[in-house]
This record gives sequence, C-alpha cells and structure tokens, in this order.
Amino acid sequence: MKITQALMDELTAEAKASPRLRMNRDLRNSPEDKSQRMLNALEPGTPLPIHRHMKSSETVVCLRGHLREIFYNDAGEVTDVIDLAPNSDCVALNIPIGQWHTVEVLEGGTVIMEVKDGAYEPTGPEDILA
Repeated sequence: MKITQALMDELTAEAKASPRLRMNRDLRNSPEDKSQRMLNALEPGTPLPIHRHMKSSETVVCLRGHLREIFYNDAGEVTDVIDLAPNSDCVALNIPIGQWHTVEVLEGGTVIMEVKDGAYEPTGPEDILA
C-alpha cells in the first residue's frame, strides 16, 4: 500500500464526517499480523482521554498537519509537551511503555502513522487517567 496525498485526503474526509473527528486505516498485512500499524486522521476537537499503553511503546509519525503530544505523571500533572509537524524540529517520537499521554490536534487535515507491538487490545479503565 502506498500512503499518498489522495489516501490521506480520503481519510481526512472520513474523520471530518465522524462524530469522533478521527478515523484510522489499518496498515497490517492481514488480521493475523500481530502488530498495530495504522494511519490516523485527526481533526481539532477530537476527544482523546489521557491514557497509557502497558504492553507496548508507541511510535507516532506526523505525516501531515500539526499536533501536540502531552505527557503526564501518575498525579495527572503535565511533564512534557512536544509539537509534531512535517518539516519541523520534531516529526516523530516514541512514547515509552506506561507513559500517560494525550494528543491535542492543532490543524485540520492532520494525519499520523502509529505503530505499537502486539495485537490490538482496547484501552481498559485502569489505563485511562481520570
């Protein structure tokens, strides 16, 4: 699969039409592929709770647009803020296992590629910071 501007435009249109203001596209080779690789189109205002992944780090690459990754400690205090955008100082980052984080989308049409180890598991309540 080629990741083209047309594909990102299509995914962005789906995100804008979605009540959640985001849409993803699976990049795995098959459902048996035990990794998580996806494109994620995100629009400003998409709700993303502060969460963590306890079984995998998460690599995020900003292909288009602008977003802000916000990191927290266990007390819910902000510990770091990193802006990602193509052609900027930071276009990608790796989020360590267990790191609390969320995303603020700063520009319409933002598309990221996310990569995690292992098969998809929904985020449980113990991995959402209230």
